[in-house]
Amino acid sequence: MILPVYLYGHPVLRQEAKDVPANYPGLEKLIADMFETMYHAEGIGLAAPQIGLSIRLLVLDGDPMSREYPECKGFKRVMINPVIEEYSDRETATEEGCLSLPGIHEKVMRPDSIRIKYADENMVERKERIGGFAARIVQHEYEHLDGLIFIDGISAIRRQLNKKKLTNIIKGQTNCSYKTKASGK
Repeated sequence: MILPVYLYGHPVLRQEAKDVPANYPGLEKLIADMFETMYHAEGIGLAAPQIGLSIRLLVLDGDPMSREYPECKGFKRVMINPVIEEYSDRETATEEGCLSLPGIHEKVMRPDSIRIKYADENMVERKERIGGFAARIVQHEYEHLDGLIFIDGISAIRRQLNKKKLTNIIKGQTNCSYKTKASGK
């Protein structure tokens, strides 16, 4: 089932998400619904807060980016209760967008690689080192679990330049090809 994507300004996007218990009801269906929602919106990552659930769950599929970023080939993951254990010292600025901020794209500085531990869709613990654009996807989505949004990492001047777009998103005045839920402010 395709779920609405919660837009910038909705309080759930600023909450720190809670861990997902092993016996979370309907987890398999939720994961399937999140992938379906992400694909319908032509996204490459989706965090549970973006569909209104303040839980530590990510779905990711970097494969659409594999032509430009070969490390994304076959990079499809479910990450439950992820914890980034290490960030590389080297950082790169690359343009990002977000399904919760339609029409806004900005360069964000992020570490080039991370080491992360998480449970997969079967609640099996995994640890891996992820680099390049795949690491960027994970970091972007991971921030949603801590109540952060990628524009928090851009300069005040760049945020100011996007102020009108942000105000329109809060008011629900955006054109999206996918279902959304505005904050209603």
